[in-house]
Amino acid sequence: MGGTDAGLDAAIAHHAALDARLVAAVKGIRLLEAVSWPAQTQERFLAAWRIGRIHLPQVEYPRHDFREVRAELAAVAAAADPAHPLGRYLAQTAESWRIATRLLDVLGSHRVTAYSTRLFGRPAELLPGDGPTNLEAALHFVHLADELDQELREVEPDRILLAEAVRDELQAAVDAFFTDHKVTVELDPTLLAKAAASPTRIRLRTSTGFSDYDRNQLLVHEAFVHTLTGLNGREQPHLKSLARGSPRTTATQEGLATFAELISGSMDIERMKRISLRIVAIDKAIHGADFVEVFRFFLEAGQTPADSFASAQRIFRGVPVTGGAAFTKDTVYLHGLLAVHTFFRWCLRHHRLLQARQLFAGKLALEDVFALAPLFEAGAIAPPHYLPPWMQRANGLAGMLAFSLFANRIRLDRVDADDLVLGLGLAE
Repeated sequence: MGGTDAGLDAAIAHHAALDARLVAAVKGIRLLEAVSWPAQTQERFLAAWRIGRIHLPQVEYPRHDFREVRAELAAVAAAADPAHPLGRYLAQTAESWRIATRLLDVLGSHRVTAYSTRLFGRPAELLPGDGPTNLEAALHFVHLADELDQELREVEPDRILLAEAVRDELQAAVDAFFTDHKVTVELDPTLLAKAAASPTRIRLRTSTGFSDYDRNQLLVHEAFVHTLTGLNGREQPHLKSLARGSPRTTATQEGLATFAELISGSMDIERMKRISLRIVAIDKAIHGADFVEVFRFFLEAGQTPADSFASAQRIFRGVPVTGGAAFTKDTVYLHGLLAVHTFFRWCLRHHRLLQARQLFAGKLALEDVFALAPLFEAGAIAPPHYLPPWMQRANGLAGMLAFSLFANRIRLDRVDADDLVLGLGLAE
């Protein structure tokens, strides 16, 4: 970064003060809470649907004045040194929060879609490495899951776990893992998603059933990524924003959490289907489908009425339910998963798996691991206090990634059953 140690320390102190101002400025912003629907909306809709009186939900959103917040964010960005890694980080973070406030300004209107896509992307965008679009990949996984559904159900039948049992099991697991912090697992009757996590609390939806895969996914996704990175961010000596994260870190955080499911063997094909169906539904909503049409889309895909409502609600958060708009956050799960998977494979190929650990130092975006590398080296950003179990076992992770890199050379469209028999030495 140049300069003397004293100059380096002064630059860090300057940007740490700006970071504190940024955190204070956005303290009251709860984007997902602001766009979420009251629990009774689901109760009224499903009650009417059961007697054949289906109707579009009516939702009102809070109004806030964010002009002072945007003025402070602009002041922080202006005072940050664009030539310094921390300065660029703060400017990018401030900009993502500015876009979020603009989204909140127009809640309930079609304009939310434009701001949402700037923060989270949209189904038509290409995946990393000039791959297919988010929508094309989502359709691939939906079709694959549908083809495998009956076969897999016969091999691995569902087992339903009560929310109270899952809470108790997760509480025991997080108590054993987060030995220097207290994390509480609790049930929340107002929660529409199956779970939500903060650095000190993991909430589970009450009165719902969980599968074995759900339980394992919640542990590795919510506890060992979202809560873990939040706690690690709280341990940072200078950048307190790493405990909170920002809209610009959402894709990496959700991608990392979903990658954790995959690498730990906790992701089943039904989970991949759920993620993919939401992307398809976002595309349908953007192109005119209303809430009822999207609700029926999830029903026809095999989801229960309650889950279909919850899934459709995620798509229409903050936007008109009459169609032509969508809250696009759920696009980040598949895009983020593939980006994070590519990142880990890249780190393996370039012998930089140790650098990959820095991704857990707080709520970072992938680009931050590279851009803030000098700060990690200087000790201005502390290494992660906790690492998820699969990341602690570096040799096992390296083995899986190495095999993945090599196996990608095999073109399955050029392989038939006879080739497999010959490859196994079973042919006479």
